[in-house]
Amino acid sequence: MRKLVYGMNLTLDGYVAAPGDDIGWSGPPSDELFQWWLDHERATDLTLYGRKLWETMSSYWPTGDLQPGATAAEIEFARNWRDTPKVVFSSTIDQVGWNARLVTGDAIAEITRLKAEDGGPMSIGGATLAGAVMRAGLIDEYEIATYPVLVGSGTPFFAPLDNWVNLNLLETRTFPGGVVLTRYATRR
Repeated sequence: MRKLVYGMNLTLDGYVAAPGDDIGWSGPPSDELFQWWLDHERATDLTLYGRKLWETMSSYWPTGDLQPGATAAEIEFARNWRDTPKVVFSSTIDQVGWNARLVTGDAIAEITRLKAEDGGPMSIGGATLAGAVMRAGLIDEYEIATYPVLVGSGTPFFAPLDNWVNLNLLETRTFPGGVVLTRYATRR
């Protein structure tokens, strides 16, 4: 059975984006944090995306290694992003590229099927998709890079839940700029 990891940058008050899908509060990450995310992505065999995050990622990373001033880590991230298989869940787009396949049907059923397969870890990105998967109890680990900023409202990282989810702390690490990374495993 595959492990499913949900991780993103978020504000101290729990949002992945401020109103208007504004993520400017996160600014460019420190080199150390970017490297941490790169290492996380390298360890992932399959990435699951909701539509909005897919549109954000696919608008930049296919050619991120060709951007002026791209760092060695950004070049490696772009290459890894292109090479990693991806599944995009959306009922509003009709095609995807960049080593991705589109699923327009039941996301929970498909993710449950993918989890049951043999293989390495999967990561999930996009708060709306992850929220549905969280409510279905399919997430095994949470990776949270918390920025020291309050935005008041926006897109929350955590979805409303029907039941408590107990977690075990796996790691805590502080990065430049006061960003705190925490990793938790779901207790089963």
